[in-house]
Formats: sequence, C-alpha cells, structure tokens
Amino acid sequence: MCGISGIINFNGSQVQESHLTQMMKVMKHRGPDDNGTFVEDNIGLGFVRLSIIDLTKAGHQPMFSPDERYVMIYNGEIYNYIELKEELRGLGFSFQTKTDTEVLLTAYRAWGENMLHRLNGMWAFVIYDRVEKTIFGARDRYGIKPFYYCMDDDRFIFGSEVPCILEVLGKKPTPKLGPIFDFMVFDRTDQTNSTFFEEVKKLNHGHWFKIKIAPGESNSGQEFQLEKWYDIRKELKPPFKNPAEFWDSFSNSLGLRLRSDVPIGVCFSGGLDSSSIVSGLLKDYQMHDLNTFSAIYGAGKFGDESEFINQYQNLLKNMHFVYPDENSLHEDISNFVFAHGEPVPSTSPYAQFKVMELAHKHVTVTLDGQGADEELAGYHYFFGYHFKNLLLSGKLGRLASEMGHYMKNHRSLYGLKSLLFFLLPAHQRTFLRAFEKGYIDRDFYQAHAAQRKVIVEDLYGSPNLQEALINHFEYKLEHLLKWEDSNSMWFSIEARVPFLDHNLVERTLTLPDEFLINKGMTKHILREATKGILPEKIRMRRDKTGFGTPQDEWFRTPVFQKYINELINSESFASRNLMNIENVKTIYKDHVSRKGNHAKIIWKWIHLENWFRQFVD
Repeated sequence: MCGISGIINFNGSQVQESHLTQMMKVMKHRGPDDNGTFVEDNIGLGFVRLSIIDLTKAGHQPMFSPDERYVMIYNGEIYNYIELKEELRGLGFSFQTKTDTEVLLTAYRAWGENMLHRLNGMWAFVIYDRVEKTIFGARDRYGIKPFYYCMDDDRFIFGSEVPCILEVLGKKPTPKLGPIFDFMVFDRTDQTNSTFFEEVKKLNHGHWFKIKIAPGESNSGQEFQLEKWYDIRKELKPPFKNPAEFWDSFSNSLGLRLRSDVPIGVCFSGGLDSSSIVSGLLKDYQMHDLNTFSAIYGAGKFGDESEFINQYQNLLKNMHFVYPDENSLHEDISNFVFAHGEPVPSTSPYAQFKVMELAHKHVTVTLDGQGADEELAGYHYFFGYHFKNLLLSGKLGRLASEMGHYMKNHRSLYGLKSLLFFLLPAHQRTFLRAFEKGYIDRDFYQAHAAQRKVIVEDLYGSPNLQEALINHFEYKLEHLLKWEDSNSMWFSIEARVPFLDHNLVERTLTLPDEFLINKGMTKHILREATKGILPEKIRMRRDKTGFGTPQDEWFRTPVFQKYINELINSESFASRNLMNIENVKTIYKDHVSRKGNHAKIIWKWIHLENWFRQFVD
C-alpha cells in the first residue's frame, strides 16, 4: 500500500527529479516507510511506501525486472500472490523477494495485460517497458485504489492523489462545474472519469491504459490507448444456491485479506456488515485478540451505535473508541478537506477519518464493510427498485405483500417514495432533487441539469433490483472507496474490503430478489448466513446508520453558528454563483431554530467553500 506518481514529457525533455520529489512529499502520508525515484530521459516515476508484506528493503520501488527491461511502481495488495507465485514458478520464473510486488511484475512478464484477470486484490500500477518505450497502467475491478492523471500535448502527469498533481501543474486549477452540480444536487461524485478539476481526470475502475513514447517528438495524445478490461456484466457467475455457499465465499475472502506482516484490525460500526467481519474472524479464524475501532457519541445521540457494539464486549479483548464532536470537527476541517482533495457530501466520512486516526495508534491494516450495501441491496431506497420491478413485471400480489412487510418493519414511507421517484421521467428526477434543496442557483441549474445522464438515467433509471446493483458498482460505489482510501491513507493505514472479492461479487449480483430483499428486510442471504454467528440484536437490525454523526446538533452549537454565519456571509461564498445566498441564510436560520434538520446540505456548503479556498483560490 503506497503512493505512486509520475511524469512523461511528450516533447522529449528530461524530467526534473525535483518535480517528482514535490509530488512525493505531498503524499508522504501514503508511504512513510520508504521512497524511491526513477528518471530516464523523458520518463520519471516516484514512489512512497507503506510496508505491509515483506518489510525488508527487498520491497523497495521502483522495482526492476531481473533483466531491468521493466520498471514498476505499484499501490495496492495482490492477496492471491502466494498462489500466483507457485504458478509462475511452474513456468520457470524465480523470485528474489517475498513481496506481492515482484509477483505482480513477474505476472506481467508472463502474461502481459491478460494477467489482470488472474489478480485478486486492489491495485493501481504503472509499468515502463524500456525496450518498447511504452507505459502500461491499470486499476482494479471496482476502484478500490485511486489513479489520477493530467494530460495535454506536452506531458502526462499521474498520481495516487489529486493534490500531488496540482503541486506540479504549473498553473491555477479550474473548478469543473458538472461534478460540482452532481455533488450539490445528487450527493454523487466519481460516476464518470471527471474530477472536480478541469485539468485532472481519473482512470476509471476496471480500465487500463498504454502510452507509446516517442522521445523528441510532439504527442497530441493520439497514442494514449484506453480500454475497459473488466466489464462486470460479462463476468457475472451463477448465483449462490444457499446462505452457506455465500458464507464460505465471504470467509475465504476474509482469509485472503489476513495476509500481512503487520497488525490487522477492524473498523467496527456495530452494523450488519462490520459485525459479519468481526464474527467471521472470531468464528473461522479464532482472532480473539482482534483490535476493533469505533466512533461513538453518547447514548441517545444520532449515529451512536454503542448498544450494538457492546454486544461484543465479552468476545473481544481490544475494543477501542473515539468520540468525535463539534469541536474536533471544527479543528479538523482544514486537514480533512486537504486529505480528500475533492468535496465530500456528508460528515459520515469524517467519523471514519477519526476512526482511522485511532486505528493508526494500534495497527497498519484495517478491514472494512464497504461494498456490502451495493452488493446486497442494503440501502433503503433499494426497496424502490424492488417494488418497481414487481410492479412492472405484474407481480402485484407479491408487491402488496412486500410493501406490507416493509411498512410493518420500518414504519416509513421512504421505500414507497423511492418507488415513485424512480418512476418519474429523468428530467423530473433532476428538477425534484435540485429544488427540494431550496438553495441551488437557477442559472447554475439551467446550465447543467440536462447533462446528468449517468445519474438520472443509468443509476436512477435502473429497471430492476439486479440492474440497480450492477449500476451501483459501475457508477456509485467508487466514491465510497475513494473516501475510505483518503481517510485511511492520511493516517498511513491500509484499508481492505472483504465484501469486494470479485469471486463473491460476481455470484452475489446474480442472486434473485428474494435472496436480497425478503419480507421487508434487506441483505436476506447475509442475515440467513449469519444465524448463530452474529448476535441476534445485530443480525435482525432494521435500521441503518453506518458511520453516521449527530451533525444536526453540531451545526447548532455556538462554535459552528459563528463559523457557518461567517462562511455564508463571506464575499467568496457569494462569488461562486452556485447558490441562492438569501435562501442559504434562511435555511440555516431554520436549522438553528429547529424548524428543520438541514445539516447535510449545510455540510456541503462548508466543504465546498473550504475546497475552493484551499485548492482553487
């Protein structure tokens, strides 16, 4: 787990090592244990290392093949590296280190780009072929590890984080208004290859690229080849036959993700997903000395999960807690904004930020439940897709039954409202999302509303539950993985996500509805698989909080009233031309006086304005 960076000068000029050093310094938190550079003519590669497997100097990067033809920098973990190493030995290759890095580089030498389908893990890497003068880079299936780049006629700059690219951009970056619109209106980011910066793109998950380098010649970008190597729809497998099969696959994923030469812990929210990880480690791997890390706020406060977390008090010896509040958030805003590089639409990632800060004191690797909701229909709006499918397929009896169970279990209209929303025409979905917020500037809306096809048509327009899940993997999951990567790596932590083993995902996404949503309950197959494994109080939970925070109350406290009023009355805030300032002020007054709970949109004002000030102004 590391940070990678690089520069290719298309005009043939020598890369300045000082520029690589600048990029590496900005993301040193990603790799405090070692660093290295490679500069050859118009190619420069930079690397910072967080040592996880083979802690010796043998894991130093950039790593060279034995004949020094190939040079690689790599961020991630290949969990099945032991099995791949044995297969490669059978082909006549030998190894000098115990690293997964050497296995990855050797796999490329043996199988070329086709080796990607053999990998089980998370990665973003670049390999330079010094003979063919080509750069090959790739990103993992679901976007667990990041890869950003900037390309023009003169150069190609890439890195694990946006700020390291901005460090050598050589000009003031330009905000990209489309992603800002999606952030403000839909709470969505990362569904395309765009970032919040005009100059910076990201390599989409499941893609690779090649660049043919011709030293001394101008390059207009025509030799930049980009391909999707992993298409989830083409990789789906027959579904699990029963909960036991599902659990076996999940437990195997846990076992692979225990491969490490440093301590491992779990980010533990008390929800079904993280509890399944903890109980799986206790049951199948006897890890009773496991470290867990949780954020709590006090009984009765929103987001406090202590009554569920405490179900494990007699099972775990090393449970650690952090207590975020309005004062810690106020103090951390600047670092949090910089750590993410792009705006985040809620304070839930801040809770994870504090959990990772706590974990840093005890472990170097964490396991986390990201991906389970997208895989197993965990969000309550998935009931809307489920109901839509039953309605459009004419299964009215089952629809009535499922709606009845939903109302009985949740005493909420949210699932029914989601159904109605998903039945609306696309342009009405955009209009409703924009103006229910009450603060979006109308000119800003008119300029960008018609361009939001991916969200309102592909994501919200999914015809059934299975398509919705696949589209969430394609267009929604990645922003959660990005936030987790930013939070964990800021504190030099490697975060692993066992629900995203592709062997598990490809069979879960083909499950029929009744294995996912059944009698008004989500994640049916996981709940059935964990009978006798999870505490019943958690296994049959009907609510969903995750890393929620009591942000409603935080933004009513004196420290935030002063902070927010100064921010929304500032000249810079008004100059963005994104919001109706008078409506903003009214909404905040209503929030403070408890006429409404608007904390989520208030946080977006805070983060967006701080992002402008740190990265654009």
